[in-house]
Amino acid sequence: MGMLSFIKDAGEKLFGTAAAPAQAAQADPAAAPVDIATLNRIAGDAIANYIKVQGLKATSLQVTYDGASHTVTVSGEAPDQATKEKILVAAGNVHNVEKVDDQLTVTRPAPEARFHTVVSGDNLWKIAEKYYGSGAKNDVIFQANTPMLKSPDRIYPGQVLVIPAV
Repeated sequence: MGMLSFIKDAGEKLFGTAAAPAQAAQADPAAAPVDIATLNRIAGDAIANYIKVQGLKATSLQVTYDGASHTVTVSGEAPDQATKEKILVAAGNVHNVEKVDDQLTVTRPAPEARFHTVVSGDNLWKIAEKYYGSGAKNDVIFQANTPMLKSPDRIYPGQVLVIPAV
C-alpha cells in the first residue's frame, strides 16, 4: 500500500467537463457556487465504473476522488496481486489524476510489480529490453496491462504501465 504517481494531463478523459467548474470555482470565489463534494463523487463514480468496465473486480471496491489534490483513493480486496495492480493503473491513467492512494488488500499476495511511465519514443519492445533484458518479453508487459491496453502499439507518453516480475 502506498501512493503512486501519475501524469495528471495524460489518460482517459472520463470527467474532463466535471473538473472544469470545480477548478474555476477555486480560481474565482465570486463565481456561481459549485458543489465540490458532488463533483468529486461523480468523478470517483466514473473511475469506479471505468475499472468495472475493464472487467476488474475487487470485493467491497471503493473509489473516491479529491479534485483539489487530484488524488484517487482505492480500497477493497483484490483477488490477486495482478488484479490489484491493474486496478491501480486503471484508476491512475485517467485525465486529471495525479496520485493514487493504494488502500487495496490482496487475497493471494505475490511479489509486487514495478511501474513504468511511458516517455516519447517508448514501445513495449524497448520497455521489455530495459526491464527484462529482452524485447521478446514485450508480451508479458502487454498481458499485464490488458484490458486497458487494446493493442501493444497503442501506448502514449505519460501512461503508467505495470511491469510484472518474471
